[in-house]
Amino acid sequence: MAKKATSITTIEAPVPMHEQVYQQIVHALMAGHFEPGQKLTYRKVAEQFGTSPMPVRTAFQRLQAVRALNLLPNGSVEVPLLTVASFNSLTEARIAIEGTATELATPRLNGNSLRTVRHHCKARTEAAKAGDIDRYLEANFDFKFAIYQHCGNEYLLYIIEILWLQAGPFLRKLVEGTTFTPTEALDVDFHERIMDALEAKDAARARDAVAHDIREAGQFMLRHAKFMAG
Repeated sequence: MAKKATSITTIEAPVPMHEQVYQQIVHALMAGHFEPGQKLTYRKVAEQFGTSPMPVRTAFQRLQAVRALNLLPNGSVEVPLLTVASFNSLTEARIAIEGTATELATPRLNGNSLRTVRHHCKARTEAAKAGDIDRYLEANFDFKFAIYQHCGNEYLLYIIEILWLQAGPFLRKLVEGTTFTPTEALDVDFHERIMDALEAKDAARARDAVAHDIREAGQFMLRHAKFMAG
């Protein structure tokens, strides 16, 4: 008599600690929790995450490879400062790539996904009015990536993440430069325009609104943020 086939469920391996630490640092950079010029040490970050320095060191090395962190002579790392020219190039790259991602995502956003974007847009405005910088930056990140993740192109998403590793820290300078009062912070906020275009399924208008948002924020940072000479 033949034996009954056994149903086998694939067991997913737990995410290694070094990958968890890497993803948390990536998120912190993109969401603006670190600022340009900030020094980071293996030990302090390891204490923050409750782990040994080794996975932090591995994460730092990976981030140095994509120019998200700079290695210093004493062994610590620094969140990069950019020259004005480099920042302008970064801004133009973001406009092109994030604008395209938004245009592609617009027809794909509907129902729950569109409500999620609206939720993050509302949370961002509420955080600005409350003067909560960390919550504002987190909601800003959530809003943008809730759109981009529906673009249907994994290569675009990868490029956006690489760009945000350098752009994210400057976002903190944007809100700090305004002293974070509602009128000032929301003066360079075009997220309602983006939201209106998404809900109207107007892909071209959504792309233009994202481009305008990035460009205006970039101009504001050029006036208020600290840049390297060169």
